[in-house]
Amino acid sequence: MKVALAVSGGIAAYKAAEIVRLLQDRGIRVQVVMTRAAQEFVRPLTFAALSGEKVITSMFAPGEEQNSNIDSAIEHIAVAQSIDALLVAPATADVLAHFAQGLAADFLTTLYLATTAPVVVAPAMNVNMWNHPATQKNLEVLRARGVKIVEPGAGYLACGMTGAGRLAENEAIIAAVMEALGASQDLAGETVLVTAGPTREKIDPARYLTNRSSGRMGYAVAEAALRRGARVLLVSGPTSLTPPGAAEVTRVESAEQMLNAVLNLLPQATIVIKTAAVSDYRPKLISEQKIKRKGAIALELEPTADILKEISVRKQSQIVIGFAAETENVLENGRQKLASKNLDGIVVNDVSHEGVGFDSERNQVAIITHDQIVEVPETTKWEVAQRVLDQVVCLRRQRKATVKV
Repeated sequence: MKVALAVSGGIAAYKAAEIVRLLQDRGIRVQVVMTRAAQEFVRPLTFAALSGEKVITSMFAPGEEQNSNIDSAIEHIAVAQSIDALLVAPATADVLAHFAQGLAADFLTTLYLATTAPVVVAPAMNVNMWNHPATQKNLEVLRARGVKIVEPGAGYLACGMTGAGRLAENEAIIAAVMEALGASQDLAGETVLVTAGPTREKIDPARYLTNRSSGRMGYAVAEAALRRGARVLLVSGPTSLTPPGAAEVTRVESAEQMLNAVLNLLPQATIVIKTAAVSDYRPKLISEQKIKRKGAIALELEPTADILKEISVRKQSQIVIGFAAETENVLENGRQKLASKNLDGIVVNDVSHEGVGFDSERNQVAIITHDQIVEVPETTKWEVAQRVLDQVVCLRRQRKATVKV
């Protein structure tokens, strides 16, 4: 997802730097747009360094006012079509007035008119400017058009006065943006431990046992949890995927390494989602030298540790969700694992079906808890991740209700 963060002129402009980071923590790409007045408070270079994106400061690049460069002239349209939301923080009285009246005076106001994405504004100004009937009328107009207003806080203002007009807390602004993006912050305050990818069990210096897991499912869960406000601890087996930027990543190779990493992080976690496809067996003896080709050989295997079982033995108040890849009796096997491993829920999928599950962008699963089965038809792994987290939120709500009773 991509958000355009527009910064307008006001002393609160410096707070937008933290908003960039908070959005990035949720896996969101941020492009900053600055008004001319905003540049008097914070330099564009600051936002370029934080976002890793070009900062747009005017309708035309320097020198292009005369030659009318086509690419620059339609940039507001390109940005308008590429974003999933427009956030203005801080939003001055001047910007609100331009938005309400439909005036396209600069890049930001033109972008506002050109985009069909959700718009969130976080006003910040002097208390008298905030309370002025003209400002309040403009806010009414914007609300009627579907613009989300993050109300300013009250307190001591930079101008020396006291009252409403302070930029809302960043957490409230981020929550409004995520809601506009369809990603509620229902996991805020939670620490989610996710395992992802395959493991490799060494045979000799050149060979290992592994499986077809790509890690996509676990990485999707990690990113979805971040966007819903959680802190994410990601324990990843070998994969070519790039982890979500804000995830705290521990890389492992073998099942034993994954077990040790998970048990080390478990006390920090409130939720555990184990998507990793851990090798069930490993060679009993590992050859120190590469095994030479010499006809048939016997490879003696021994079981690896059952990580889910170890988690269930050591867990305290954590909600624990397992994943299981099956090829037959999918629901029956899922229910058995749910009970035998003392889980709160298990996600099962039939990996014998082509095009879903292992090494695929898509999945088709059943989410089994102790009181229901939720069937998720074939869809993207991102959507599966959201449905799994929906069930986690339900389980957490049920647990809190039980505790209160």
